[in-house]
Amino acid sequence: MVAGQTKPTIVLVHGAFADSSGFDAIIRRLLAGGYPVIAAPNPLRGVATDAAAVKALLDSIEGPVVLVGHSYGGAVISAAAVGSEHVRALVYVAAFVPDTGEAVGELVARFPGSTVNESLKAVPLPDGQVDLYIDPAVYHLRFAADVPASDAAVYAIAQRPAAAAAFGEPTSGPQAWNTIPAYNLVSGADLIIPPAAQEFMAKRAGATVQRVEGASHLVFVSHPDTTVAFIEQAVEETVR
Repeated sequence: MVAGQTKPTIVLVHGAFADSSGFDAIIRRLLAGGYPVIAAPNPLRGVATDAAAVKALLDSIEGPVVLVGHSYGGAVISAAAVGSEHVRALVYVAAFVPDTGEAVGELVARFPGSTVNESLKAVPLPDGQVDLYIDPAVYHLRFAADVPASDAAVYAIAQRPAAAAAFGEPTSGPQAWNTIPAYNLVSGADLIIPPAAQEFMAKRAGATVQRVEGASHLVFVSHPDTTVAFIEQAVEETVR
């Protein structure tokens, strides 16, 4: 980034079974560094619907943006940033980076090691849809193993469900990582998105990759300094 230039807005997009409160430590560090920050509400209803909501938010921001997505949020930012003149970098944090026509459920099943399907609790809704949660009894072990148990218990209670249909919805159209620089922070002990899957998607996207050994799916909670430094690397290399 050129000295004296206004810092880009960092837009954070949470994934499934979480909400923006998980970004607390990241937000505090970014604000201390002088960055404008927005934590985007992710509806978690389906990739196309969720991407449209995030795109509307992006269209309201003036100046450069670095877009950060965790987990399922990676699929959302890949679609939301298509055609954007403001998004300079896509930062994927333990995230899905689908290609056209792929669903996140397909990607997680392509490599061994995920415990997500056996960890889910379903809540049928009156309209015939189904919401999915991570069972709080296994949330710490499988979703946030390197986070203190007391904190993981709070995240398990505060988690927002995702529509079951979202995981089987194929992406459509071009994906933003084809034209916008990608950065992938890989969580090395992830039991939700296997590290091998994360590395496959990152390589395919031509991304700059950093692996955090021993990190759970909530790598940005357990390693906030590393995560912020990685976001700042994306800023330095793409915002000019």
